[in-house]
Amino acid sequence: MAASGAVEPGAAAATAAPSPAPAQAPAPEHLFRPISAEDEEQQPTEIESLCMNCYRNGTTRLLLTKVPFFREIIVSSFSCEHCGWNNTEIHSAGRIQDQGVRYALTVRTQEDMNREVVKTDSATTSIPELDFEIPAFTQKGALTTVEGLISRAISGLEQDQPTRRANEEAVAERIDEFIVRLKELKRVASPFTLIIDDPSGNSFVENPHAPQKDHALVITHYNRTVQQEEMLGLQAEAPEEKPEEEDLRNEVLQFNTNCPECNAPAQTNMKLVQIPHFKEVIIMATNCDSCGHRTNEVKSGGAVEPLGTRITFHITHPSDLTRDVLKSETCSVEIPELEFELGMAVLGGKFTTLEGLLKDIRELVTKNPFTLGDSSNPGQMEKLREFSQKLDQILEGNVKAHFIMNDPAGNSYLQNVYAPEDDPEMKVEHYKRTFDQNEELGLNDMKTEGYETGLAPQR
Repeated sequence: MAASGAVEPGAAAATAAPSPAPAQAPAPEHLFRPISAEDEEQQPTEIESLCMNCYRNGTTRLLLTKVPFFREIIVSSFSCEHCGWNNTEIHSAGRIQDQGVRYALTVRTQEDMNREVVKTDSATTSIPELDFEIPAFTQKGALTTVEGLISRAISGLEQDQPTRRANEEAVAERIDEFIVRLKELKRVASPFTLIIDDPSGNSFVENPHAPQKDHALVITHYNRTVQQEEMLGLQAEAPEEKPEEEDLRNEVLQFNTNCPECNAPAQTNMKLVQIPHFKEVIIMATNCDSCGHRTNEVKSGGAVEPLGTRITFHITHPSDLTRDVLKSETCSVEIPELEFELGMAVLGGKFTTLEGLLKDIRELVTKNPFTLGDSSNPGQMEKLREFSQKLDQILEGNVKAHFIMNDPAGNSYLQNVYAPEDDPEMKVEHYKRTFDQNEELGLNDMKTEGYETGLAPQR
């Protein structure tokens, strides 16, 4: 088959159903024979069909063939002997490929102009040197050559030139200049690049050196975009919708509980709070309407840290008492100037200010029932009074003191007003826990890796 020129687009022919003839269907492997001018057995199938130009009957010829080193195609040709209308186009006989394909051919010689080209409807043709592009679905599919593609473009531009010269002379002149440049490409006056980009993957540019590599031809396969899938009429796989995660940071949760003092029904409010430059914590507050008891508790929203944390803060000014403090249940507090130490789990978890925590410590010590009443020791009462006075002086800012928080779990926090810079009055140390500290936290008997093995099914 000669393919020196381009295939001209035209109106589709309405094919009439031919009268059935008793003929044996050919074997599937013989339906698509390799394209060859020497194959005399390869003849097109002729079907009488309606001409969409004069509405009289014409002839449609179908040729099922196979392009070497490519795939099967169907070449259809319609001609009308009454009005002279003709139309030829090709269709891929296979499915849309899994990937798109892009051919970039560098044309240097006249032999390159004679390369066979299969261009489908969905292919985009461009010549970067001329800033020229033929968008997809603006032309019918064609079996032609590189020269044929350029001739087809020239014919399309020249088609409406008489009308343009009458209405828009300036535009017509620019198109004439562009047509001259396209004709120069046919003479291969200088090398140029022809790019055919087909998302369906069914276009083809001949490699005359096959099966050897063609250094003038670059073939790239790519995954189609969602827009290209929609353009080809394919239903793109919808991305899996991930279930929306409930955001608890801006919501206060409530659950029913009993008052720890009078055991009356009460409600506990719980909220997840992000502490800047630290981590998330859970604040829980209970308010009893029956007895008026109020309590709050803070728990870490994360896991036990790999290292323990020791925070040493030097109180030098009354404003230091306004700093936020997160004291977890595993944190102990020490004030060396008062020879005072508060053990783990005492006061529970608290999120308050440094002043509020010191007041809670004062209330805990001075209102201890074992140090009040007739059974109290006068010497012990004097020590408690002295402790309370010194603590009041610290709260009033008259005495400087050191405040030490030691949390083996690493879940306690003291606000750094200079963050992200270091605080000159605060020292944060991270240390490796001892065996006894891990024992208090229950980590020695905790198995976090390989715990699935060795579990025998219980019957």
